[in-house]
Amino acid sequence: MYLTVSIAEQCLRVFKAETEVSHPLAEFAISSGLKGVGCEKHSGKTPLGRHQIRAKIGAHQPLNAVFVGRRPTGELYCDALAEQFPHRDWILTRILWLSGLEKGVNRLGEVDSMQRYIYLHGTPDSEPMGVAKSHGCIRMRNADLVQLFDWVEAGTVVEILP
Repeated sequence: MYLTVSIAEQCLRVFKAETEVSHPLAEFAISSGLKGVGCEKHSGKTPLGRHQIRAKIGAHQPLNAVFVGRRPTGELYCDALAEQFPHRDWILTRILWLSGLEKGVNRLGEVDSMQRYIYLHGTPDSEPMGVAKSHGCIRMRNADLVQLFDWVEAGTVVEILP
């Protein structure tokens, strides 16, 4: 598998292989960083460039399982929980943790995507897709993320394009 994320189109595409990018197997709407693109630590921006999935977290968790610090809290997202924690950045259902592959661009030093905890992750279904609203991660619909999670392996390349 090979994944591309288009920031301009707010779309993630799944391809069979990096050499076969003319016909995607699937396309999913996403939500990238509200502050735009950039690789700097603490920027709240979505990093560009070649990444790989470093870790798959949350296998067998239910839809809307809440994660804090990459660990399930035992909570399930619902309106009452959202009201109780109105400022929480909800990370739900599954996490695909990204690691940059380009030294000085998105790997090591002040631009390290893994140290920035950049993920593909689920978000409340009430959140819009196709609109940049995240804190730098790539948000997806929970059902879409479960499907993607089952298709990919650790090491899968994810290219984030402007």
